[in-house]
Amino acid sequence: MNIKSKFIPVIMGLLLVFVTTTSKSQDANPIEGSWDLVISQEGKELPSWLEIYHSGYSTLVGRFVYASGSARPIAEVKMNNGEFSFAIPPQWEEGEGNLEFKGRLTGTSLNGTMKFVDGKTYNWTGVRAPKLAYNKTPKFGRLTRLLNGKDLTGWKALGENQWVFEDGVLKSPQSGSNLVTEAKFTDFRLHVEFRYSEGSNSGIYLRGRYEVQIADNKGMEPSNVLLAGIYGFLTPNEMVAKSPGEWQEYDITLIGRRVTIVANGVPVITDQIIPGITGGALDSNEGEPGPIMIQGDHGPVELRNITITPIMN
Repeated sequence: MNIKSKFIPVIMGLLLVFVTTTSKSQDANPIEGSWDLVISQEGKELPSWLEIYHSGYSTLVGRFVYASGSARPIAEVKMNNGEFSFAIPPQWEEGEGNLEFKGRLTGTSLNGTMKFVDGKTYNWTGVRAPKLAYNKTPKFGRLTRLLNGKDLTGWKALGENQWVFEDGVLKSPQSGSNLVTEAKFTDFRLHVEFRYSEGSNSGIYLRGRYEVQIADNKGMEPSNVLLAGIYGFLTPNEMVAKSPGEWQEYDITLIGRRVTIVANGVPVITDQIIPGITGGALDSNEGEPGPIMIQGDHGPVELRNITITPIMN
């Protein structure tokens, strides 16, 4: 008998095992992917985000973003008769109970309930997060100054206004309302100059949905919740924060989901994909244009020379 022929059944068996296990590991559950959620809670429609994906052969895991806070890991998404469920511990919520979710795929949408940390239950719905087109050869339009140095023309405060201009500088002297542009944007290059007092914290929301963190973090290790991070998602490759009271700057390019951040002249995030909305987003309508929002509810911050250059797709 030919020696080669002896190994043919063995080889075929190994191939069969490989194909079977590979197929098994790649069988996708229809709930997998990224979902833009809206939670109906206490008369408000709160934007949130959910991602579900495989871990190994059959375990489902994921990430969740609530209306506030950073992206939270989901250790396991359990399935039972077409219904999925998961629980995550509280983050910034005041309470000791878990957030407990149940949901079901109905057609192309998700719907379900969330049991909050206080034991109350709320309904939520979800649609699949859209794929956002990326233009490799963008053409830039005309630069627009978003601050006139005098008043809040073109902006509005989301609540009682604490924002003032002094010597051409936009200031939020204490925690208060967030500030948003009246105009909405899709893809753009944004320039922002800012400074903060010791220990303060703010942020710039791109399209009103993706926060670029502003915070007093000089000398710390880079993190996705510190200066120049996309909050809870993307970590800068180095910490370039200056001291409190010094002027600093961002040059941010957003095309589709891809973001590039140059902080204080240093590229710290380059052409990275933002998975979904961050905590504090205005809405979860990712396929639509959105405003620029400045976070004013965390601490004093000052800004000047905010300009935007739209990308003409």
